[in-house]
Amino acid sequence: MSTERAYDIIRNPVVTEKSTMASEHNQVVFDVAIDATKPEIKKAVEGLFSVKVQAVNTLIRKGKEKRFKGRIGQRKDVKKAIVTLAEGQSIDLSSGL
Repeated sequence: MSTERAYDIIRNPVVTEKSTMASEHNQVVFDVAIDATKPEIKKAVEGLFSVKVQAVNTLIRKGKEKRFKGRIGQRKDVKKAIVTLAEGQSIDLSSGL
């Protein structure tokens, strides 16, 4: 997999209270491309961060309907990936790439 495709798949890390608690269980949460598959996500994380991935779970968060000055709009759907790392592996999200 090319580095460009890996960066297209992995959009950004999700840093919330819940994802921080998941890091205690060797899990990292990323926003990923809506068309990315689990094997592609696994290869992208292993290639970019040089870690061993044990499992990938995904979910699609549906976009909300919002109003702006009386007009109805729709936010985009977002796909999140919860990546479980192998024992002894870690990703430091604060340092960046």
